[in-house]
Amino acid sequence: MSSIEQDILSLTERDARVIWHPYTQMLHAIVPTAIVSASGSDLFDEDGKRYIDAISSWWVIIHGHSHPYIADRVSAQIRKLDQVIFAGFTHQPAVELAEKLLDLLPENQQKVFYTDNGSTAVEVALKMCMQYWHNQGQSRKMVLAFHNGYHGDTFGAMSVSGRSAWTAPFDAYLFEVIYIDTPTAENIADLKKQISAMSDQLACFVYEPLVQGSAGMLMYGAKELDELMKHCRKEQVLMIQDEVFTGFGRTGKHFAANHLNEAPDVMCFSKGLTGGTMPLGVTTCSEDIYNAFLSKDKLKTLFHGHSFTANPLACTAASASIDLLLMEDTQRNIERICRRHAGFIHRIGEHMRVESARQTGTILAIEWRTETGTSYFDDLRNLLYDYFLNKGILMRPLGNVIYILPPYCISDEDLDYVYEEIEGALELY
Repeated sequence: MSSIEQDILSLTERDARVIWHPYTQMLHAIVPTAIVSASGSDLFDEDGKRYIDAISSWWVIIHGHSHPYIADRVSAQIRKLDQVIFAGFTHQPAVELAEKLLDLLPENQQKVFYTDNGSTAVEVALKMCMQYWHNQGQSRKMVLAFHNGYHGDTFGAMSVSGRSAWTAPFDAYLFEVIYIDTPTAENIADLKKQISAMSDQLACFVYEPLVQGSAGMLMYGAKELDELMKHCRKEQVLMIQDEVFTGFGRTGKHFAANHLNEAPDVMCFSKGLTGGTMPLGVTTCSEDIYNAFLSKDKLKTLFHGHSFTANPLACTAASASIDLLLMEDTQRNIERICRRHAGFIHRIGEHMRVESARQTGTILAIEWRTETGTSYFDDLRNLLYDYFLNKGILMRPLGNVIYILPPYCISDEDLDYVYEEIEGALELY
């Protein structure tokens, strides 16, 4: 494209010529909103219009956009060391981040493996668990997962996610998984029986703790999950806790793990890990998992890596984000959002158009009552998306489920405005 064309065409017009957007049917896609700057919980388009980022830009921004502390740390780091191969080399940002993160996790988490996003963090976790048994000469090849789970869009992560319209074109290429329901007081005994009956075949159990995000913010109890995890430990079923979404304060505590007594063998992180500033994935594991790969036999090595594994800039951003997470102001803001969400649920929970209103920590979900029931492809989704965007609020409904998942710095005034516009939408749709 010539410089003259760039001057004449708007950013959205240039986008239409060259971009293929994620999760978008491009044939009839709405014109994307061109964002040119962001600060705190605000996004600004090319016309200067302000949008409240009520979903943290796909769940990643936890401290607010363009946070000066993270920006300053990354700026200093890029002048010192931008990138180095992580096979045979190391650097301070990677070591420092691993130390900080492990200090916050369950005591059994002892080692950090770096990747570059949530899907790859899950891929590594699956490979760790599968090869754990292989390295010990045991044939455990099945994976246990929850119905409706979502763990990413790469093939291994898709395989352990719930089968859906998203995975249908690839179902023939995905490996077999055994699915169970999320635990409740009513079904926990039956779930434990199912696990016992096939435990000697199971390589691992992978799950989203407390909240199944992409499934529509489906929530279940910590007590029942704890009981299920305890049974898996008894049956020697390795556990992968996917905290890509729930980590770093989203559940009201540092991690969903802080709501539990039992600890998983492997944990996965991304999204809020860097405060939303850049891609980074982390898989942590127990000493027992790590030791299963220590051998004079080189074929027992974990053969996995990425060009940007443990990128110094991303590690620096993540380390700075953890600093911010641990500050008293951040913890007070998390508590404030949790409290405000609970109050709003009490206010609208009995509305005739509310099928369900639910909350875990800073995550608030409202399910609209529709004639077709819950569906990701419900037409209400586009109506609500457009409604909120016109009101200057970024929402991305999951079918007939809307959710508020704000940066922790969002003001009470902006939260009140979001709540008021949800009430307005309930009167219209």
